[in-house]
Amino acid sequence: MASPVKALLVEDTRFDALVLSTMLRRFHCEITIANNGKEAVDLFLEGNKFDIVLCDNDMPIMTGPEAVEKIRAMGETYVKIIGLSANNNVQEVFMTAGVDVFVPKPLKIDVLGAMIQEVINKKNNSMV
Repeated sequence: MASPVKALLVEDTRFDALVLSTMLRRFHCEITIANNGKEAVDLFLEGNKFDIVLCDNDMPIMTGPEAVEKIRAMGETYVKIIGLSANNNVQEVFMTAGVDVFVPKPLKIDVLGAMIQEVINKKNNSMV
């Protein structure tokens, strides 16, 4: 049995965090929630490893793109990072920061499912 996908959810809005974590649970993900970009960066600095990161754009203390840039700068290149925002104008900022993909909110369950399946396939292939 493959280990569960470790997901980091970086989201400051409780409702959105609840919706997204409910979706992640449907795919049997192990979920960690960070309330802003700084908390997300700190989790990586502490040595935590994640398979997938769902990162909101607009948060207090440190924005999503700032966090993504710092996480990538630490050499965390293997982790799949998804930039999320209701504002489509931030796609460019997220892509420049280093996300693998930008998805407008609300995130659709089938889109998330496909991305998680991709992560699972990658994990399984690297264990062979």
